[in-house]
Amino acid sequence: MIRSGGTPIRPLLLCMSHLPWDLVLQRPQHLLTRAAQDWRVVYFEEPRYEPPGPNLPRLDRREVAGGVEVAVPVLPYWDGVPGSVERMQRPLLDALLAEAGQPDVLWYYTPLAQAVAGHLSPGLVVYDCMDELSAFRGASPQMLIEERRLMRRADLVFTGGQSLYEAKRSIRHDVHCFPSSIDAGHFARARAGEVPEPPELRDIPGPRIGWFGVVDERLDLELLAACARLRPDWSFVMIGPVVKIDPADLPRLANIHWLGGRSYADLPAHLAHWDAGLMPFAINEATRFISPTKTPEYLAAGVPVVSTAIADVIRPWGEEGLVEIAETAEAAIASLQDVLVRPRGPWLEAVDQQLSQISWDKTWNAMSGLISKGRAGLALESVRSA
Repeated sequence: MIRSGGTPIRPLLLCMSHLPWDLVLQRPQHLLTRAAQDWRVVYFEEPRYEPPGPNLPRLDRREVAGGVEVAVPVLPYWDGVPGSVERMQRPLLDALLAEAGQPDVLWYYTPLAQAVAGHLSPGLVVYDCMDELSAFRGASPQMLIEERRLMRRADLVFTGGQSLYEAKRSIRHDVHCFPSSIDAGHFARARAGEVPEPPELRDIPGPRIGWFGVVDERLDLELLAACARLRPDWSFVMIGPVVKIDPADLPRLANIHWLGGRSYADLPAHLAHWDAGLMPFAINEATRFISPTKTPEYLAAGVPVVSTAIADVIRPWGEEGLVEIAETAEAAIASLQDVLVRPRGPWLEAVDQQLSQISWDKTWNAMSGLISKGRAGLALESVRSA
């Protein structure tokens, strides 16, 4: 498509998401920054709230690295009236689209966003199901109902892991599985010699057992505390924002170090100065279908990993002998002791062989191919019905 002045118009991909763009860099950011090379990408977040004032409601917009435009509805504090949040957001979204036009692709991360964007007329609807949101703490009771509606409506449904794929296939047979992937080059920097040590690590003695990611109800804090008690001579380094749980509930042992959030760019330097990684996920409904992106990221950095028994970590990483699986604190400590002394050469060869098969570039290219095929198919149907 060409503007009257000769300037090409990029097709519009509108993403409706429950995740703040700046929380942590994960699946949406990896995929949509790649999409932004060919599309105009608008990432519409869930709302923020402020005290009532003359400039509310409003839509805050900014462009972030990678060329994605982030749009954040800012609303007055919720008045408790059902549906009022959605009613305040729709005019903000419509005003944005009055300028940009109807989306060529409407991409959902949360089915609940249909209450805001369900009236639009996109060229193609995509549902990228990266988590079982209905199992998360505080999930809306409408989540499952809205998800079934979205899965019937969507032209393409992607899942973020094998377990989710198997579960969603019972609702719709033509689901496409795209598990967590990797920007291997970014994390491989941790293997380079003489990576500067982050200042906040300098006073933390080794061996250092690390974690990065969102700290929420998916973590088994009791298991983490038990590991720290079993090895008071080890340091457990925890990086990431605390979300949906009370920070007062975090175990405060002398050898557990809560460093808060760090940027994606800083993570390789931290990994370079860890001795091993620990993924102490709780085994509960919130983790039943997760496919942790951090698994291949730790491995790409050359950091040996011990994880609790998460299905999408066991298969393929545990089955291939690349990640150790432990169901108790005692087993986790025993596995960590083993990987701390294990020669890394043969293990790294196997890691690199597995990682060579995946990348976020490959994932996006495959998704993009399905989107192009879907758009072409819908265009052909439109011609035939005309």
